[in-house]
Amino acid sequence: MIPAMTYDEFRRQLGKAGLTVKSFAELIKQKPNSITNYAAQGEVPPHLAIIVALMADMADHELDFRSALSRIHFDAAKPRGSAAKGKFGGKQLSEEQ
Repeated sequence: MIPAMTYDEFRRQLGKAGLTVKSFAELIKQKPNSITNYAAQGEVPPHLAIIVALMADMADHELDFRSALSRIHFDAAKPRGSAAKGKFGGKQLSEEQ
């Protein structure tokens, strides 16, 4: 089994790609805090590790990952953890609760 990418390695790979956490978050349409929160866990999810590793390798080979990303159109992820007023976890609160 391949070990997860540590947050420190993630930051190192970002540096190789010439990115900060903030600029990386902007590229993938996430909040910078969503990325920095992984520091407390010590590792990043596999999908972020894959993305940053590919960006770093592309930068090493002087390939422009930004132009490749610009061809992909996607919406920002919806924030988690907040619900509309009167709802909890996507369920309507009843009068009795």
